[in-house]
Amino acid sequence: MRLVGFLCVLVWPAFGQYSVHQDGDVIRLEDGARQTVVSVMPSRGNNAFQMTVKGKNVLQFPFASAAEFKSRGSFSGIPFLEPWANRLDETAFYANGKKYPFNLGLGNVRGPIPIHGLVSTASQWEVVEAKADQNAAWVTSRLEFYRYPDWMAQFPFAHTIEMTHRLQNGTLEVTVKLNNLSTAPMPVALGFHPYFQVNDAPRDDWTFSIGARTYWLANQNIPTGETEPIGKFLPQQPQGGSLKGLKLDDLFSDLIRDANGRATMWVQGKSEKIEVSFGPNYKAAVVWFPAGPSQNFICFEPMAGITDAMNLAQKGVYKELQYIPPGQTWQESFWIKPSGF
Repeated sequence: MRLVGFLCVLVWPAFGQYSVHQDGDVIRLEDGARQTVVSVMPSRGNNAFQMTVKGKNVLQFPFASAAEFKSRGSFSGIPFLEPWANRLDETAFYANGKKYPFNLGLGNVRGPIPIHGLVSTASQWEVVEAKADQNAAWVTSRLEFYRYPDWMAQFPFAHTIEMTHRLQNGTLEVTVKLNNLSTAPMPVALGFHPYFQVNDAPRDDWTFSIGARTYWLANQNIPTGETEPIGKFLPQQPQGGSLKGLKLDDLFSDLIRDANGRATMWVQGKSEKIEVSFGPNYKAAVVWFPAGPSQNFICFEPMAGITDAMNLAQKGVYKELQYIPPGQTWQESFWIKPSGF
């Protein structure tokens, strides 16, 4: 099913507390018992652009409507970054020991520091399932990357992407599955760029925790290869501390895992709290908290590898770059859990 325009409203059967609604090309997942609604727009990067709890938005959304969000180019909600997240140190990437220069004439890669991949606002996602049962509401969409020559010219690894947004017990799980259709191992350097906010306190009163042990020094947001313990850079971390006076756009790894392999970051106001848990295949996180009182958000960004992972792996700086063997898949989830709303 391809969703086009803002012309109709469809409602799938509800199962107890869960239901799914389609409003044009927006799909809404609802958990009635927890008064939580997640809005997903497949036609704009398959972005979950709103998550409201009792009418309060967990995600930063500086637009008057879904139509305005679709028509404007700025990032918001939960943008998906693929084939690479954040920055590269040159207009090329390396895989399997080979250099792949970008064709800047195609206009889909920005230089000289390419950023955020190729598909963050892609309209080519197809919805393959939107359902609710007694346990959850979810929507699964698919992007057939290999069908688009301008993408393949930049990243010549044929693959498909499946993404599922699942709302269950007030928690949103975002699952990505990559299928490598090429004849060579495919590097995985994807990520997400979620914009989180709490509503019951000014930003100077927010507290936060980064569930990581290691901080990467950087030049122009590209890791230099040097690291130090997170407590040397942020003395209050990883136990948690105040955001007052801080400005962050920094990379962290060696994530602190629980028994299920999940690493958790959180931000909290007076009582409102957002916990973001990364599955084990998310090896790193960028945390962005820009200066200025109008910038009322913090980003905890799940990343399959550090910034510039493919190129730093070629240089021997980074040892954890993941690959998908030919014909195989890669899959991982992260979870957004609001409380205190």
